[in-house]
Amino acid sequence: MINGLINVYKEPGFTSFDVVAVLRGITGQRKIGHTGTLDPAAEGVLPVALGNATKLCDMLNDKHKEYVATFMLGKRTDTLDDTGEVLEEREVKATEDDIVASALSFVGGYDQYPPMYSAKWVDGKRLYELARQGVEVERKPVFVEIFDIEVKDVSLPFVTIRVECGKGTYIRSLCEDIAAKCGELAVMTKLIRTATGGFTIEDARTLSELKTVKETGDLLSIVIPTDRAFTDLPAVTVRYEYRKVIDNGNKLYPDMTDHPGKFDDIKRVRVYNDEGVFCALYEADRSGKFIKPWKMFLA
Repeated sequence: MINGLINVYKEPGFTSFDVVAVLRGITGQRKIGHTGTLDPAAEGVLPVALGNATKLCDMLNDKHKEYVATFMLGKRTDTLDDTGEVLEEREVKATEDDIVASALSFVGGYDQYPPMYSAKWVDGKRLYELARQGVEVERKPVFVEIFDIEVKDVSLPFVTIRVECGKGTYIRSLCEDIAAKCGELAVMTKLIRTATGGFTIEDARTLSELKTVKETGDLLSIVIPTDRAFTDLPAVTVRYEYRKVIDNGNKLYPDMTDHPGKFDDIKRVRVYNDEGVFCALYEADRSGKFIKPWKMFLA
């Protein structure tokens, strides 16, 4: 079984589940999961986890993300993008300065209402399921982090922005909210995820490229080791005589590892056995006297 991550470039028209299905055929294994849904019309970085790396899917979804989005002023649809039914159109009056000022005002974050056509759960159902039934429900705003916004181009009625944001941010909604602050309507016309959790668009591979790599027998060469997702965490190595301790997922004391003294200087660590195999993520006890399993990755 292959254990690790593949940085996939999801092309427009594919769902995230489509990508997983195709990769199952390419790799010949079932244990595969994606690390954060992209809408079918969107494209860009979609890290896919294989084998024991599937245990970190939710963790990567929490990471810092970057998008480049284009939206068009003067129109509103039920989906907030150009795939939906047009609900309203009107003349654009906002200037470039208005748009730039509005966009930059969202840096820092704000309370955002999720769109009806989204995968968010409300009362046991996905919002898009209710929307398709013609049902609109009250949605509560959720605070989303916006680390940075750059207005890359304004060619009215089109505006292109680069957004760095946190988990749960709906870029379609952000585009609409930027426009609304200027008294305008907007629909998103293009969305590219350029980075997420340390994975960038420059290193991403399309499904057709991955098929070619598989045919040449070099697929393993582009699989990213599972622990690469946690390089921001310190690492400790378990001594040979305590191999069974880590194999069984038991707590570890400093003298069982190469970490000197107490664990009071760390919160969470990568743990390796004496052969350098990544085994788990551990977190420190409040006392700092030992570390305990947080997530095991032994295959």
